[in-house]
Amino acid sequence: MTAAVEGPDFIALQVTDLPAAAAFFEKHLGLRRAPVSPPNAVIFATTPIPFAVREPLPDTDLTGDSTPGLGVALWLRTDDAAHLHAQLVAAGVDVAGPVQDSPFGPTFTFTGPEGYRLTVHGG
Repeated sequence: MTAAVEGPDFIALQVTDLPAAAAFFEKHLGLRRAPVSPPNAVIFATTPIPFAVREPLPDTDLTGDSTPGLGVALWLRTDDAAHLHAQLVAAGVDVAGPVQDSPFGPTFTFTGPEGYRLTVHGG
């Protein structure tokens, strides 16, 4: 049996000025904040996929030259993060560390096509 990704499940834009970015989406797009957000992000009550703005992840420089997807965090849901992690490692995919617990379940990040950094979570 192989683990499979169901599709996009959480989208976040990394920004250098979190309050201004959150205000932009509230003011100009009418988004409303979700009841709970971590201290380094603002999650909006969007459906069917949650959307957020967040402070940059460690080692993310939003002021330099662009890398594909720089500033965008794409999360994918799976029913078995540990199994998928093992599959990707076995296939030689660049996986950035072990599966870790998060508010969204077990997570890990890997490098996808053309250097996109993708995060998997769930199960």
